[in-house]
Parts: sequence; C-alpha cells; structure tokens
Amino acid sequence: MIDWTDRHCRFFHRQLSGRALLFTEMVVDQAILHGDKARLLGFDSAEHPVALQLGGSDARRLAQAAAIGEAFGYDEINLNVGCPSDRVQSGTFGACLMLRPALVGECVAAMREAVSIPVTVKCRIGVDEQDPEEALDALADAVVAAGAHGIWVHARKAWLKGLSPKENREIPPLDYGRVLRLKQRLPSIFVGLNGGLARVEAAAPYLDVLDGVMLGRAAYQNPADLLHVDALIDANTGPRADLEDVVHAMAAYADRHIASGGRLAQVTRHMVGLFAGRPGARRWRQILSERATRPRATGALLIEALDEIRPALSAA
Repeated sequence: MIDWTDRHCRFFHRQLSGRALLFTEMVVDQAILHGDKARLLGFDSAEHPVALQLGGSDARRLAQAAAIGEAFGYDEINLNVGCPSDRVQSGTFGACLMLRPALVGECVAAMREAVSIPVTVKCRIGVDEQDPEEALDALADAVVAAGAHGIWVHARKAWLKGLSPKENREIPPLDYGRVLRLKQRLPSIFVGLNGGLARVEAAAPYLDVLDGVMLGRAAYQNPADLLHVDALIDANTGPRADLEDVVHAMAAYADRHIASGGRLAQVTRHMVGLFAGRPGARRWRQILSERATRPRATGALLIEALDEIRPALSAA
C-alpha cells in the first residue's frame, strides 16, 4: 500500500508474525532505475520473507527493476495490476493493465527471464464494464503462460471512471466466488485472495480452498491481529510475541533508526493501532500522536506509553 507499508511498517509487522509474507508498498520501475535505490529498496534482514511490489508497464524496465530487487535480497517480485489510484492510471500501470493481458504477460515473461526468485501478479477480477469471468481468465492465462508463480486476486472490480479509489473500496461488491472459480480452473497454480477481509479469523476458512490470503488495511489498522497468523500457517506454532515484547523491540529499533538520522515519528506512525480494541488504546494513540514528533523524542517514549497504559491492560 503506497505510503503505508514502508520498511518501518514491515519491521513492526514482522515482530507480530514470523511466518507471514510481507509486501513492500508499490514502487514504480522508473523510480528504481533512476532514483535512490538504497532509500527505495533498503530493508532490515529481519523482514524476510518479503516481496517487492513493482508498478510499471514496460517489460524491459520492469525486468531491470526486478533484477535490482533480487540483488537487494527480496524473496519475491510482485507486479501490481490492481491499484486504481489516479497516480497509477496516469502512468499506464496498475489496474488499467487488466485491459491489456498480453502486455502483462510480456512483462511477467521479461521479469521471469531476469530473476531466479518467484514472480507473481496482483490483480482485480476486472475493471469498469469488463465481464469478470472473461477478464480474470484472460489475465490469468496470460501470466501463467509467461511463467508467473502465482496470482493474488483482489476480489472486487476496479472502477477507473466515476469512482474515487476510496469509494472503490466498497463499490462494487466483493465476489470471493470468482476467485474460488479461478482456483478450481487452475488447481496447480498459486491463487491467493485479497479484499475486504477485516480480521485474520475471517481469512481462516479460505486457507482450506485457496493457497493464501492477503490482508492490507485490516492488518494496518489492527496490527495485533497478526499475532494469530503463525498459528493459521502452522497449528503447532504459538504466538511470536506478546504486545509488550513488540513494544520493547520497536523501541530498540526506533533508537537505531534515530541514530542513523531518522525520526521517531517515522516509526511510531505505524504503531498507533497496536492496542486497538483494548483498554488504554486511546491513551496510547494520544501519547504517540502528540509526543513522537518532538525533536528529541526517542524509543523511550514507547516504553513510557506502555507503562502508562499497563494498569488498564492488567485490569482487563
């Protein structure tokens, strides 16, 4: 998710789940080729496994960007063919590429040739007036023929005309059945589900019939839910940590980031929802929102905030 799942967010989420595959925010191929590669692609080794999500529509540039991503150590390259943002449409990539499955296939083939790690695609079930039955099959057939290792499907049409990206999160309705039918049609291909899943527990039933489930905003807004992910992947796995462990780990991480020239708020902005739904959650949000932007704020602020809400947590 652009501007959301940066390296600090991913390190934070990794403290909550050791098994989940994490995704970067979408990075445009030309930014990688011509920009600050270390800033755009650098990540902490603790984040593994982590996939680099690319945006673009030029096969040659995408192949070059994918190769750079592999050299940085990413575990997977994912091509985004599902984002409906205006910024994305203006660059002729994202969801509008659902209209050009042959081009998407060319891009996947070029990336497969350039890297040895898996290449996957994230798409919609269709865009605008497309028939989802035909559109999704056409896209899937093109990328499978090109050698894609898997397809992540956001089970909602993208409307590129007449709806804002925010409105498109609710309209038109989700169609999980369409994703299930794709899996039935392609039993040997990885097919994962995305879209509208508000909690980890809501994802569990789909793991019996699909190969994976992707959480976006739900994981960001209620990150503590990720504590249950590892047990879904392996029933013999207990929680990776408790929330206090996570806070202490993030305090140490924040201090390392500050020592390298960063700011505390760059880390804590992803953590305001950590105690969502628990006693003390409002106070936790207040402390992080009001104090993390202060010039000399350090990771100690996280410990102070935890100490302040601990009585409420203990009472609960």
